[in-house]
Amino acid sequence: MDAAEKRVRTFARVKPTADFAQDMIKFGPDNKSIDIYIKKDARKGVVNNRQTDWSFRLDGVLHNTSQELAYETVAEKLVSDALLGYNGTIMCYGQTGAGKTYTMTGATAEYKHRGIIPRAIQQVFKVTARSVDSFITVRVSYLEIYNETLCDLLSTTTNSGTGDVQMAVVDCPRGVYVKGLSIHSVSHEEDALNLLFEGETNRVIAEHSLNKNSSRSHCIFTIYIESRCRAFSDVRCINSKINLIDLAGSERLSKTGSEGQVLKEATYINKSLSFLEQIVIALADPKRDHIPFRQSKLTHVLKDSLGGKCNTVLVANICGEALHVEETLSSLRFAARMKWITTEPVINVTCDPEETVRALEKEIILLKQELAMHNNLVNRSLVTYDPLTDVQIAEIKSQIHKYLQGAIDEIEITNVRQVQEVFKQFKLIVRQQEHEVEARLRSKYALIDKNDFATIAAAQKAGVVDVDRHLLGKKDRRELGTRTTPISPKPDGKKKKSRKGSEQSKKEGTRSYVSGRELEAPLLSKSQVTIPIKDLDVKERARSEDTDNIDAQPSKPASAEGSQRPSSPPSKPAAFEQFKAECGSEINRIFKENKSILLARKKRSGTVARRINFIKQEMEEIRKALEAQRQERWQQGEYVDETGHLIIEEKEFLLIMKMKDLKEEYRAAYAELQDLKAEIQYCQHLVDQCRNKLIAEFEIWYSESFLIPSYVQKALKPGGHIRPGMIPIDRVTRLEEDEQERFERMQEMELPAGPESASFYKAKMRRDQRHTYARTMSSLGQMHKKPGHIAAARSKAPRSLLIT
Repeated sequence: MDAAEKRVRTFARVKPTADFAQDMIKFGPDNKSIDIYIKKDARKGVVNNRQTDWSFRLDGVLHNTSQELAYETVAEKLVSDALLGYNGTIMCYGQTGAGKTYTMTGATAEYKHRGIIPRAIQQVFKVTARSVDSFITVRVSYLEIYNETLCDLLSTTTNSGTGDVQMAVVDCPRGVYVKGLSIHSVSHEEDALNLLFEGETNRVIAEHSLNKNSSRSHCIFTIYIESRCRAFSDVRCINSKINLIDLAGSERLSKTGSEGQVLKEATYINKSLSFLEQIVIALADPKRDHIPFRQSKLTHVLKDSLGGKCNTVLVANICGEALHVEETLSSLRFAARMKWITTEPVINVTCDPEETVRALEKEIILLKQELAMHNNLVNRSLVTYDPLTDVQIAEIKSQIHKYLQGAIDEIEITNVRQVQEVFKQFKLIVRQQEHEVEARLRSKYALIDKNDFATIAAAQKAGVVDVDRHLLGKKDRRELGTRTTPISPKPDGKKKKSRKGSEQSKKEGTRSYVSGRELEAPLLSKSQVTIPIKDLDVKERARSEDTDNIDAQPSKPASAEGSQRPSSPPSKPAAFEQFKAECGSEINRIFKENKSILLARKKRSGTVARRINFIKQEMEEIRKALEAQRQERWQQGEYVDETGHLIIEEKEFLLIMKMKDLKEEYRAAYAELQDLKAEIQYCQHLVDQCRNKLIAEFEIWYSESFLIPSYVQKALKPGGHIRPGMIPIDRVTRLEEDEQERFERMQEMELPAGPESASFYKAKMRRDQRHTYARTMSSLGQMHKKPGHIAAARSKAPRSLLIT
């Protein structure tokens, strides 16, 4: 995932009902669209222009889906990205009683009815347990927004006193955070579920005509993930957070019949949801400069989730009954607007400056200690690594001059700073000599810049330099005479004379400039690709060795199987040789054939690759020769025939034809190489399949031949009633178990969803124990207040399923 813009993903989840309005709500064949149809009201008259049909396109429609499928569709990818460093937000929106809390939290009565939050916690800790390279820290918080007041649902579970701090939403350069919100570190899935269940019991709920357990507040459960590399745990840190938001449901007072405190709560809920919709409309409009996030506490908290660098998913919970079609339309319109919001998710990587400086200082100290240790080993205990003083620099200068004059044979060096100073002094001496030589030459000769073409042309006309811009001697100038036009260097004699004159001018101390063409080194074209044969051979050899690992296992002669079973099973290498010779001979033969074909294809591929490289070299040489021919023709002048066609020499024509043949040969060889690569890939796949099959069959054969009891082994012989693979080997090979192992196995068997649900049920049990203890203490308190009367404990079970 890169930092490119991406839209908010939106889904619609339909609450199951027996009175589903099939004639009014239609789903698309791809489960990504919803069509709403409403009949016209005849009481409105003949002229009625009210819209009667709507169509909404979303990322998915969840109708009659399980909690597991809903999580895989909506949240699994977002949580995986959060573990890589991307922030994520999942928000449930809809009318009251549409199933938002069930989608987000689920029911604690059964493991399979868990919602998005418990499943996200499980996924995070699964990845944390498998992580080897990174050290991952997980923290959680639970925020409630009730009547525009921020509340910490986990404040009662800590003694830090954060519940007394005035909570407020604060903007900072890294994003938005809630001041005073307690954040709890958790190391196991069970700890996080305990906090979730405890926070759920502290939520504000009420009852009205549409929902018996209606949430009266917006709740945000946040999972903070901090990942540090084990090799650099003090410097580089990846931070991310997952906001799981359960919004309170919008209400129509005419349907809910709310009064008193419930009416006040509904007013705050509808007001905050109205502000949220205004934010969504503003974000979807690219022309809007200002987004009013501060209109409410909810929109201010969601600033990073809606307009920041975050992966955002919306689940619109709707009812499928005809009575609630207007609320369904409102929820779908909100989802359609959310789909137009774009975000730019980025990985949150931070480096602690203080820790970085501390790590670098520690590394410097270690390096100095290592240098001191090496110096002591070679008897150089007086070496220092401080900056050089003026006296030391003067001493180095003196040694360099003596070295250049031949007074000493070597310069004494004790550390790297002295090496750098020696090179610096040599550089200064070379520059000084260059300036002196140039000043001496300028006093005697007129130097011409090789890029000054006008001066070079004048010098050629005067006969001072040839066409290759080499200085000419006196003899060459006499031979040139008074000719003013440049002469082609094609004749061999003139080339030799020019070179001879150049050498003579060098002996006399003159300085000549060569042409730019001679200074250019032969470079490979950028469009050409050279196949590294050496690297290819190394890789092929390594893969061949991996392929031969099965055959190269150290083996011992397998003892003949007697009538009685050996006291201890043979070693696996010896048994493997026996298996290849007996039961696995056919698979082993196919494996060897495929491997030989693979090696032949690789060998052929290497030959073709070498031929391609050879053709490239030939083409490069011909290209250079053609370039030289064209340069020579351009200098001598081009000849054309009567029709205007260019006349070229036979040598150049042969080079062109040879280049054409080489290009055709290159194309054919390249096509053959591509075909061989495809064959190699397919053969490698077959070899891997055969290897895996051979090893799997050997494991079954080894277990059933040597590890099962003797009476079961008799049943596996020819004519028996059991064929290989029918026996679950973990049962017949299980040794005597102790009490703890039997208890753990029984627990895994008794848990409805397997051992993965243990944390869920343990957290549920601890929550129920806390509630039982609280009810008991409350009853005891009432008993002490009223002597002789024992108040009965409430029989009402703790709320475990909240549907909003």
